[in-house]
Amino acid sequence: MELTSRQRKTLRGMANTLDTALTVSSGVDEGTVRQAGDALEARELVKCSVSGSSALTARQAADLLAEATGAQVVQVIGHRFVLYRRSSREGLAHVRLD
Repeated sequence: MELTSRQRKTLRGMANTLDTALTVSSGVDEGTVRQAGDALEARELVKCSVSGSSALTARQAADLLAEATGAQVVQVIGHRFVLYRRSSREGLAHVRLD
């Protein structure tokens, strides 16, 4: 499911108050993908950053992680990016997009 512009706007607003949950430093490897997947499963909306020493840009890291985890890139600004994926966990208060 591709996010609509209205849904992206809602998610961007929600992401403003989030702390960075994941930092990509050396690149996107199995461990980084696993961490991102776990964070998405627990929270659905995850703010990430790319350290200055990384060879990847925030856009590259966001695209790689989104593809590897089945998430969608909500926003990329500077060294930070936001990913969204609906969780399959039962009992979780899911992000409302309507």
